[in-house]
Amino acid sequence: MLDLMIHSIYTNQEIFLRELISNASDAIDKLYFKSLTDENVHMAREDFKIDISIDKENRLLKISDNGIGMTEEELDKNLGTIAKSGSLQFSKENETDAHDVDIIGQFGVGFYAAFMVADKVEVVSRAYGAEQAFKWQSAGADGYTITEAQKDNVGTDITLHIKESSEEADFDKYLETYTISSLIKKYSDYIRFPIKMDMEHSRPKEGTEGEYETYTENETINSMIPLWKKNKSEITEEEYNKFYSDQFFAYDKPLHVIHQKAEGTTSYQALLFIPEKADYNYYSKNFEKGLALYCSGVKIMDKCADLLPDCFSFVKGIVDSEDLSLNISREMLQQDRQLKVIARALEKKIKKELEELLAKSRAEYEKFWKSFGLQLKYALYSSFGGERELLENLLLFTRASDSKLCTLKEYRDAMPESQKYIYYAAGESAQKLNLLPQAEAVRDKGYDMLCLTDDVDEFLMQILHAYDEKEFRSISGGDLGLETEEEKKAHDEKAESNKPLFDFMKEALDGKVSEVVLSTKLKSHPVCLSSKGAVSIEMEKVLDSMPNAENAPKAEKVLELNGNHPVFEALSKAFAADDKEKAKQYTDLLYNQALLIEGLSVEDPVAFSNAICALMQ
Repeated sequence: MLDLMIHSIYTNQEIFLRELISNASDAIDKLYFKSLTDENVHMAREDFKIDISIDKENRLLKISDNGIGMTEEELDKNLGTIAKSGSLQFSKENETDAHDVDIIGQFGVGFYAAFMVADKVEVVSRAYGAEQAFKWQSAGADGYTITEAQKDNVGTDITLHIKESSEEADFDKYLETYTISSLIKKYSDYIRFPIKMDMEHSRPKEGTEGEYETYTENETINSMIPLWKKNKSEITEEEYNKFYSDQFFAYDKPLHVIHQKAEGTTSYQALLFIPEKADYNYYSKNFEKGLALYCSGVKIMDKCADLLPDCFSFVKGIVDSEDLSLNISREMLQQDRQLKVIARALEKKIKKELEELLAKSRAEYEKFWKSFGLQLKYALYSSFGGERELLENLLLFTRASDSKLCTLKEYRDAMPESQKYIYYAAGESAQKLNLLPQAEAVRDKGYDMLCLTDDVDEFLMQILHAYDEKEFRSISGGDLGLETEEEKKAHDEKAESNKPLFDFMKEALDGKVSEVVLSTKLKSHPVCLSSKGAVSIEMEKVLDSMPNAENAPKAEKVLELNGNHPVFEALSKAFAADDKEKAKQYTDLLYNQALLIEGLSVEDPVAFSNAICALMQ
């Protein structure tokens, strides 16, 4: 039953040390609690410690504490009964508001994690106030024995007889000081009492040149006081940077630090970092989001994904809460109600901090945007606008007028009263988008436009549809709403009179365009391509670059002609003179010209080149 319990509860072999150290910490906390009211304890807080020693030759790992210890009856009850928690019982019997006492244990099974790495465990303990010590000993499946023992001081010594290594498992590593010290730093770095161990170092040998000697020094391995539990006013920028570098193996400094202490129905402390740059694998499927999760200073999970929404997956940091309901192995959460409360609070906090960064430190926010703006866009798009309230005002786009980044609110506030829509153009770069023929009409009206240069941008605009009741309009789409009623009437009359020409051109292009129309956008340019329907030309480019592109929807292309351009006049004359061959040649030239303007490939470059040469002869 014990073997079944151990292998069903625990999934990570190395956490045995975390469990035993947590138990030792609980034992010290109990005695420290008594010292607050019992003058006979004669121990100050700085006297308490946890000692770890390794006997490599005899394959022994020993964890000792000078805590409250256990009587013979308590050894029998707590170690002889699976899931009997002495710590839980102690905390119930000694309810207190003293903030200095923090009992970790809840279930009483942590001790049995030792049998994952040991084939025999010995516990020698002397309870506070007792003269006699007792030894509990077990090889696991064969039960246990309790006998009298000798121990000079109050406390508990746990000795693990480490298993022999095999092809399936390496147990030798638990006899290496480096491994044990690493596990202490990983899981128990913030235990409130010093964890001491002999560490080997080398130094130059006195009286010699180039020779070194090895010496041993008893060192405190753990940090004890978590940075996040200190007051923000006591922490320097250098301390934050060092913590960030040490915890996340980062070479850069964090762009922004969020240090939060929340109290309420669910209390927690959080220390979060917004990186300056994205991790090398951030935009890949291999990236794993999440915050380190601690319960009362003991690490429970390296990366708890449920604490962060996808849109803020770039955030690094830790969350520490005493209110979490852990499962029996303390490896995961028993229920997610408290976790959801914390996650919602963190989401609001991160949003607020980013908004403040945007408002007060624009240059810093633009650095952030350069690294993680794409993530915010994808998150908003993938949620089909569900994250709109959270993310909409954090978005930045390049403004055509000055090539600077602006928010949707900044663009909206700068709009003239006469402007009906928020105009945008999608393409490779702001510089190229400013040269599009369609942009002239928008500029001539004194209106600005947003330059969308990321693949997701135009898809995102369709999801958002509007901002502050102003609809988004692509300059490569249909009607831009720039004409007066008189201009619209004159346009419709001219379009109607040239309908036979447009029908001829559509037929000549043989399905390459869905329509040929008289443009309302063009000023100095003769031709452009636009689209109608849900898929734009730029969206088609994006979809064509994806796997299974042959099944992707295509844009309904529309060839738009400038009725006031000399080229249109030449085209009209050729059609009126019934020179169908020349009219078709002009049609092909204009269509290919429009393709090039849109950054699309000409279907037959040789024919296009020959047609130009023919015109020049």
